[in-house]
Amino acid sequence: MSTTASGGTQASDIQRLQRELLQARTELDDFTYAVSHDLRASLRHVSAYAQIIQEDLGERLTPDIAAHLATVQQAAKQMTRQIEGLTELSRLTRLDLQLTRLDVGQLLRDVLTAMAPALQGRVIHWQVAQDIPALQGDAVLIRQVLMHLLSNAVKFTAHRAVAEIQITWQTHANGLCALTIADNGAGFNPQYKDKLFHAFGRLHGAREFEGLGMGLALTRKIVERHGGVVWANAAPDAGCSVSFTLPLAPTVN
Repeated sequence: MSTTASGGTQASDIQRLQRELLQARTELDDFTYAVSHDLRASLRHVSAYAQIIQEDLGERLTPDIAAHLATVQQAAKQMTRQIEGLTELSRLTRLDLQLTRLDVGQLLRDVLTAMAPALQGRVIHWQVAQDIPALQGDAVLIRQVLMHLLSNAVKFTAHRAVAEIQITWQTHANGLCALTIADNGAGFNPQYKDKLFHAFGRLHGAREFEGLGMGLALTRKIVERHGGVVWANAAPDAGCSVSFTLPLAPTVN
């Protein structure tokens, strides 16, 4: 095959892949729209009619029936939150990144300031590395990652008299830097760590620790969009560490 013919074949393959990618994104958009609008509307009806039944029964409402209706309404609220989580995960797949030079130390200070009002009454010892190098990424999305990971560290140390949360960094090969958030909280069985980064992946019961199980799935998607990876290490009742990589910012001349 001539060079010209070979080049033409490659161009044709690229065009075909672009068409398939566009078709896949269109189908994903259609699915996301259906989930976020049609299913949510149906859940609103379920919740509303449960409330109507409760009101119509009036004095005939027995404790058992009231409990059943409360379960229906709670399930509808939970599924609504799950739909919102899946919609957000889908949005991250299509979002254009606004890459910039990141002052990670400042992002951490911003997140900790935003979290402070909810931490009243907690004793938390923060150990934050002061020399984190400048990284490259989308500031809004990386702030979201830090919020997810620090919120998890706070949540899973709730049963500790003194929570110890440490933020460190280490340079890796190929111009990457790993940030690690470690805590002395509940930890988990490392045998199941791969489940953590999938939608609704939970290794603790909802009664023990509240939450939807979407934070780490969203974190994984954001980090992968930046060309990085995320992983976790833990042991039962012996704390947890979550690490992720981002590119180092280009050197400023």
